[in-house]
Amino acid sequence: MICLILDVYYQETDAITATVAGIRFEGIEQSRVLSEHIVEVNDVAPYEPGQFYKREMPCLLALINQIKESFDVIIIDGYVFLDSVGKAGLGKYLYDNLANKKPIIGIAKNHFYDITEDYAVWRGISKRPLYVTSIGINITMAKEMVSEMEGEHRIPKMVSDVDKLGRHLKIS
Repeated sequence: MICLILDVYYQETDAITATVAGIRFEGIEQSRVLSEHIVEVNDVAPYEPGQFYKREMPCLLALINQIKESFDVIIIDGYVFLDSVGKAGLGKYLYDNLANKKPIIGIAKNHFYDITEDYAVWRGISKRPLYVTSIGINITMAKEMVSEMEGEHRIPKMVSDVDKLGRHLKIS
């Protein structure tokens, strides 16, 4: 299975710009990077409480639309759903806007009040879980993938690597 993991890093000067980073990789427990992608997006919408997807989604789509190589699943930093019954989060809005539908796994570092512990994934010896939601892929499988992703700490290695890529930091 080939995954595309995405992250957005914002810079606010006179205008808001974003660096969108993506890493295509295969393998969960031992990942192999297939390609790295970066796109700069200008004139990003300001943050609106409760409307985060309006700011983030155009950035994610700008990068996805540039990638010509194949991938099977998209992993985002955030929620697909904001509850267990279907309240749309960034991942659901992204899924709805994809021309070529791909399963999406959302990995959130912080708990959202309507998310139950059923979505918690504990990694390493961390005392804090990650929260995993998904669309187009069974939630049990999505949680297993996140649980087994390379890295011994709470945050999987690929999540850290795409964050560093977006910040133009050296990936170790």
